[in-house]
Amino acid sequence: MKHNQAIMWALGTAIISGVSVFVNKFGVGQVNDPFVYTTLKNSLVAIGLVAAVGLLGSLNELRTFSRRQWLGWVALGLIGGGIPFLLFFQGLATASAPSAALIHKTLFIWVALLAAPFLGERLGGWQIAGLGVIALGQFLLQIPARWGWGSGEMLILLATLMWSVETIVAKRVLADVSARTAAFGRMGIGALTMWAFLALTGRAGNALALDGTQWFWIALTSIFLFGYVWTWYTALKAAPASLVTTVLTLAAIITIALTALLEGTPTSIPQLGGMLIMALGALVFLLPPLQKQQRAVEAS
Repeated sequence: MKHNQAIMWALGTAIISGVSVFVNKFGVGQVNDPFVYTTLKNSLVAIGLVAAVGLLGSLNELRTFSRRQWLGWVALGLIGGGIPFLLFFQGLATASAPSAALIHKTLFIWVALLAAPFLGERLGGWQIAGLGVIALGQFLLQIPARWGWGSGEMLILLATLMWSVETIVAKRVLADVSARTAAFGRMGIGALTMWAFLALTGRAGNALALDGTQWFWIALTSIFLFGYVWTWYTALKAAPASLVTTVLTLAAIITIALTALLEGTPTSIPQLGGMLIMALGALVFLLPPLQKQQRAVEAS
């Protein structure tokens, strides 16, 4: 798959993510316990991926896994689909909302830093500049009214770092594993991890006592999560990790645009500036790899 196709998959992920964040605001309000809400969502997605893996014949792929592949596959679930979700929601319980949002948005920076030594990805001057421009744009999208640091912020930072490491591990796993099978590992093992947490904390029974409205929102948001994981791993398999995570930052623009259009929330001047700056930063980052690909096509 060429980089421009991978970028389209990543843009699809950003669109799904942006819409999902907006919809999840309503869904999470229907279920009092965010751990139950997330566990059930992840479980439904895992079930959907089981069906997809089975129907597409990838169960045979699992049967041929080497020990290294099994370790990587399980790691995706632990450090991507399970433990960081628990850390993140526990952190949200005590962290300030502005601090939490800003910390989580640094994901693309950590991935770029890790991708250089562990994946051999090299960024040129223009791409580094693009990352800086995007970071500025993200800050303008949600300028913190106050900043705090405590145990909650530390847990959210740990979760963000784990998701960064997951991206690096996923890139390695995807070298010889299909995107759908890798996604199944991420969500399936992750869901089992979260069910174990619910059982240990005496919350598992709460997941079975939900009403029809609550299940509707869980099912609806699960559809978005399914699409997110599928397109994300497809893009990550075909393109550098730093490139894919950079495109994903555009999800924040979509969420703010939907909030303004559907809720009538006015968009501030700094937010408008932040949206334009982020789009410019993404363009600056993406131009070098696209130009390199074009030159390769012309030379062939």
